[in-house]
Amino acid sequence: MGHLDHAALGWLTPVLSYVMACIGAALGLRCTVRALGATGRSRRNWLITAASAIGTGIWTMHFVAMLGFSVSGTDIRYDVPLTLVSLLVAMAVVCAGVFAVGYGRDRTRALCLGGLTTGLGVASMHYLGMAAVRLHGDVTYDPALVALSVLIAVVAATAALWAALNIKSPVAVTLASLIMGAAVSSMHYTGMFAVGVHVTPSGEVLPGATAMQFIFPLAVGLGSYLFLTSAFVALSPTTGEREASASAQRPVEGTAG
Repeated sequence: MGHLDHAALGWLTPVLSYVMACIGAALGLRCTVRALGATGRSRRNWLITAASAIGTGIWTMHFVAMLGFSVSGTDIRYDVPLTLVSLLVAMAVVCAGVFAVGYGRDRTRALCLGGLTTGLGVASMHYLGMAAVRLHGDVTYDPALVALSVLIAVVAATAALWAALNIKSPVAVTLASLIMGAAVSSMHYTGMFAVGVHVTPSGEVLPGATAMQFIFPLAVGLGSYLFLTSAFVALSPTTGEREASASAQRPVEGTAG
């Protein structure tokens, strides 16, 4: 068995991955709150932004954490197409869950369906990302820990959607995002602790790209997207602010003119 190190770069990758998960969760929650206060095309656009933020945050969290993953006795490469598929899966399933909540008439049913869909999607993203790993040896999984990681993903996703429906104030959203970041990180590392690797030494060149060649630049790009979108949301007026501005600009009834 090869020795697995989940933090080969020290605390840098666990802390940075947690920060990315929190940013994605906070941005997604704020966008969902905006969506629930909007109608028509505006609601749809806010929900799409929320889904892309949460999906991007979860994916970035996973692969930033994977920058610190190493196995003694073998190099590690990543299958590029499969890694990109995992990103698309993350965004698609989160989008399905967010839209279920955003447009569902029965909030309880929508929450359960959205949480289950999103949680299973997050778990699928994680294990698709792991399927993209290429190394000299065989990867095995502890079924009990895999099941636990999926359960954590479903509970975390349901809690995030519940927070989007019930939490409005910026302080509460910040607190919820910190909790959600911890839940997503817990799901990731629970899934990683389920991994076992039987190394088969070989001189063959592994297919795929190294983490620094592919994952690091992509994570930086997606992280930049999260920061820029956060700035846009922070500067964008809320529905209440727009209504107040429109009301202030209306001419006062009865004035000359």
